[in-house]
Amino acid sequence: MSDDSAQDELKPWKVLASRDLLDASPYLKVRAETIELPNGRQVDSFYQVEQPDYALMFVETDDGRVIMLRTYKHGARRVSLTFPAGAIAPGEDPLEAAKRELLEETGYAADDWTALGDYVVQGNHRGCACHMFHAKNARKVAEPDSGDLEDMRIELHTTKELIDAAARGDYAFLPVIAMLGAMLLPDLRAGLGLAASKTTTT
Repeated sequence: MSDDSAQDELKPWKVLASRDLLDASPYLKVRAETIELPNGRQVDSFYQVEQPDYALMFVETDDGRVIMLRTYKHGARRVSLTFPAGAIAPGEDPLEAAKRELLEETGYAADDWTALGDYVVQGNHRGCACHMFHAKNARKVAEPDSGDLEDMRIELHTTKELIDAAARGDYAFLPVIAMLGAMLLPDLRAGLGLAASKTTTT
């Protein structure tokens, strides 16, 4: 980074007005914003999508296997292998939501959790934020009771099996690939955890 980075700092856009176009709360809202760029140019309809934030979890059992779900997802129009995940209720702490969703979807619980940060899914329209977590030493404590529309099959996989699943095309969703990549790169995983810990303590 150059010494002139302070002078070249990028500036956020200003929101001058906002109007609702669709309200299907709590699942979906669509807004059109009037925004002003740093150079003064105005854009009248910059569309924003609001959906519930959610938690995505890489959960390992005490023998190092990873808890996965195989389920049909209508957005992808196919059966896919995915990590346990679930929506965060308004005002709910993301970690508590992750623990709740893990128990509901799989019947597993874990005490050793590391936050890996939260990331907006769509760069321009937002959509929602994905809160990523790593949990270790998970144990079966109950039967699943998710109440979801989809039928789910719980599977336990080794890291090698997760990589083989990628070669078969078993993954349909980008956040799942991002999580898998982060967990397979220890330095990246540690960096994400460090950044997340700084965010929660400031």
